[in-house]
Formats: sequence, C-alpha cells, structure tokens
Amino acid sequence: MFYIIGVIFVLYLFIWTILLVFVDCDLVLLWYLHFGKKLNEFRNKIIWVTGASSGIGEYLAIELAKSGAKIIITARSETNLEKVKKRCIEAGANEENISVLPFDLTEEVRLPEIFNKAVNCFGQLDILVNNAGRSQRASFDEIETKVDREIFDLNTFPAISLSRLAVKYFEESRIKGQIVATSSVAGLFAVPYSCSYNASKSALNAYLNTLRLETMDSNNLDVTILCPGPVFSNLLENCFTAKSGEKLGLQMNANDKRMTTERCAYLSAIAIANRLQEAWIAEFPCIFLVYINMYYPNFARWIVKRYGVKRLMNVRDSRQIVTKND
Repeated sequence: MFYIIGVIFVLYLFIWTILLVFVDCDLVLLWYLHFGKKLNEFRNKIIWVTGASSGIGEYLAIELAKSGAKIIITARSETNLEKVKKRCIEAGANEENISVLPFDLTEEVRLPEIFNKAVNCFGQLDILVNNAGRSQRASFDEIETKVDREIFDLNTFPAISLSRLAVKYFEESRIKGQIVATSSVAGLFAVPYSCSYNASKSALNAYLNTLRLETMDSNNLDVTILCPGPVFSNLLENCFTAKSGEKLGLQMNANDKRMTTERCAYLSAIAIANRLQEAWIAEFPCIFLVYINMYYPNFARWIVKRYGVKRLMNVRDSRQIVTKND
C-alpha cells in the first residue's frame, strides 16, 4: 500500500513539474481556462478599471468591453483614455458602454467623490478592478524614503481606499460584488532591486486577503488577486528608481521572455469571470519558481542561493537592469 502511495505521489510530482514547463498560469486557472465560465459572463456587468490607459489595464479594458461589459476606465491622462476607448470600439464594443473618467488616484481626499462618479456613470457598479500601479528598479540602500511613500501612495493605498468604499457600497445596495486587484508575483516572493515595489504588492495582498476572510460568511463579496509575472508593457519606461521624481526610462527588448499583454489580460479576465481568489500568471521558468517558493520555501531559498541574483534578474527582466555595481 505504501509502495502504491509512493508511486502515485512521484507520478503526481512528475506530471505537475512537466505541466509547469508548458503552461503560463497556475493549474487552478488552467482548469477554469478550459472548463470554467467564459468571458460572456461579463455581458451587461458594470466594471470599473483603474490604471486603464496602458499596459495590462488597457488590454483588460478591451477584453471586458468586447465581452459585452459596460466599463468605466480611469487614469490620469484623458487623452490616453480616449485612445483606449477608441480601441474598445474597434474591438466591437458599443460606444455608449464605455465611460472615460480621468483622475489621479493619489488624490486621496477626493476618492469618495470619484467613487460616486464611477457609480453614477451607469447607475451601478458590479466589479472594481484596482489596476493602477508602477514598478521599480533600485538598490535597497539607495532608495529615498520619499520613494517608498510614493510607491505605496500609488500601488497600495488607493486600491485599499477604493475597496473599502466598494465594500460599503455592495453591502448597502445588496449587490453580489467583486473586488479585483492587479498585484504581482513580486507580492508573493521578493525579487531583487525592487524592494519598495515588492513591499507595496505584498501589503496589497495582505489587505485583500484579510478582507476576503472578514467577508467570507456574508457571501456578498468575492475578492480576486491577480499576480502576473513579466509582461510586455511600458513598465520599464515609467517605473520608479531610487530617487523621487525620476523614471527608469528604458524600453523592453522584443526578444525578452515575457508574456504578451493581450494574453495576460485574457487570463486575468478568465480569473475574474470565475471569481478565483488568486491567479498566478507567468511563463516558465517564472511560474515554476512561484510554485516552488509557495509550496517548498526552504527549497526555493536553496535554489535562489545557488542560482544567484543576476540569474534571478534575468528571469524577471530577461536582462540585467540594475545591479549594485552599475
């Protein structure tokens, strides 16, 4: 009996390991991708996407809009939002189902005002997608404390403040609501030369995991945390450095080993449609490292130590962006 159990366990690990070489998401999301609810689940749903002017937010807005959702898109640049709206229409969405709501989410005192405006766009809100954020490339000991605060003020606190407003709204209106946040695999385990970003995403995960626990009995709210790995976007161009007001200003290489933004947005939409608690979205070897780190943390630490920081940087960026000796 023990021999049979051992063989089954070894086969399970073997199949599991082989699968992770070929898939670009966690195995739960993979199941729902093929056997779960499809994107027509969003038809006539009213969804607010923040950080929708570029990157994952832009492509997610397009996926949701062409699936029949009524969407509100928010970012600082109205010009860029209008471009996203045009792309949504070109993808097959109705113009009247897309509302542009420009706003700087770091203006914390005005968040209740902007939340009410979002609800009034279509008279209701079903899903809040907290997507706004920026990454970082900087050495730990060179980062200004002001940068730490700026990153949290964009990546963490607006999402939490809007989520608190959404929780109250869903409770009062008795809507089966959903709160979504775009976190990162860096929120699951630290990556080098992005400590402020890592911390902001880890904090975001902790906040929303706590919210899920506190509202679990009410059955009135679902919380979905999206954790993408390396994705093609303008991330490197706009990401924080060690100094306040400075941007990295680099472009991604076409041969970088990154997931396409379209694919990431599609997988994110599937996770939202099936109301998954958490989704890991990344290609090999990143998705493999996520699994090892989450299920076998001591083994993961050994791998990282043997693998080295520079190689770990290559997993994240396909090249070395910042090192201590640069």
